[in-house]
Amino acid sequence: MIATARSVRRSLGLADSPTPKRVDRSVAAEERRAAMRARRAAFFARPIEFIPCSAFRRADAEEQATVPPAEALVPLERRGESPAEARGLTPYLASLYQTRLLTREEEQFYFRRMNWLKYRASRSRGRLDKRRATSRQMEEIEGWLTEAETVKAILITSNLRLVVSIAKKFVDASWTFDELVSEGNVSLMRAVEKFNFALGNRFSTYATYAIQRHFFRLSHRGRQLRKRFVNDDESLRGRADDEPPVDCRTPQQIDVLKTLFGRFLGELEPRERRIVVARFGFDGKPPRTFRELGSQMGVCKERIRQIQTRAMEKLRDMATEARLEQTVGDWL
Repeated sequence: MIATARSVRRSLGLADSPTPKRVDRSVAAEERRAAMRARRAAFFARPIEFIPCSAFRRADAEEQATVPPAEALVPLERRGESPAEARGLTPYLASLYQTRLLTREEEQFYFRRMNWLKYRASRSRGRLDKRRATSRQMEEIEGWLTEAETVKAILITSNLRLVVSIAKKFVDASWTFDELVSEGNVSLMRAVEKFNFALGNRFSTYATYAIQRHFFRLSHRGRQLRKRFVNDDESLRGRADDEPPVDCRTPQQIDVLKTLFGRFLGELEPRERRIVVARFGFDGKPPRTFRELGSQMGVCKERIRQIQTRAMEKLRDMATEARLEQTVGDWL
């Protein structure tokens, strides 16, 4: 039998020279593996934020988040209607009033649906191997997240007119109506992501407070900028003089603040209250340092700092619940 060239090379221990076709296949395979690694890295790095709900762990959770209420109406658009609120607005803003408001049941369903899809995606992704996740597994989870974004868009679109109605009350020399609507839309989007539907409240109440709080900040910032950069123009000077001094409060307003803050302090733990009062000099004495309070209370200064941080977080939460920022904003 005549030996072939390949068998001779093998008998001499020489490797076969790779053919161009084999090289091309190897390069293509490596490129596919690199692309899959990059896709996995982006897939697992994508944040998935949702509002947790104990109902998601029940056996009927998927049914509750999939079956819409019986009275749900589709589509949401209303044709041939021109509400009074839309008069005088640009075509874009007027078109917002062509989308009807959601009922309480529809609103609950869509928020449940959006958060359930994100919860399901987060839970399923957590069970995957970051180095071996397949395209089919990632596509299924990405499909749930895409649907969640679609539901989120429904919630945002059906509440855009709320931003318009609030923005009308905050137009001033610093911010135009269109600018306020744009800023308010951003606040609305954040509110949709942060709203806890499980509490049973209407989203419009939560969103109104969030949007107004943002507008109060913008309005206050605009007044500060106008006062800072007032020039010699008489009209500008007169406008700045008309602004009430920010640091001036009436005795009644001061009493309100004292009552609120006294109530806040009363809800703190005794040690937290003692540290806050001493650190900020609310007892009429000079503010004490962490080291001084640590020596008096028999702990290290770092422990005093930790207790103060915890107390300040509680005070912020109490101020938010009492709508303190909105109250002060009304005085400005």
